[in-house]
Amino acid sequence: MLIAMNRFQVKTGSEKAFETVWATRESYLGNMAGFVEFHLLKGPVADDHTLYSSHTTWVDKARIRGLDPVGRVPPRHARADNKTGESLYLGHPKFEGFEVIQSERKSSAAA
Repeated sequence: MLIAMNRFQVKTGSEKAFETVWATRESYLGNMAGFVEFHLLKGPVADDHTLYSSHTTWVDKARIRGLDPVGRVPPRHARADNKTGESLYLGHPKFEGFEVIQSERKSSAAA
């Protein structure tokens, strides 16, 4: 199993627009072979940005589509379908991929 994450530094004041872009996007993840789950995470707030991360879980590394050979983020994430013209981000999204070595899950976990 592989966890793929993209970290976004969203400019202060652009959080609502960023969340709207993700909430209204057309997603094809559920149709992709090897896809397990997706989460959009909101993290700490800094002086000039709020940290977000998109988090997908895949059956294995070979199943991730759209990454270039060195694992960089696909160009479509660079603006995340933002139609306002101005970037919502400080810098480019940062891809991080992790192979799952060990997992543990509570059998009666709440959603």
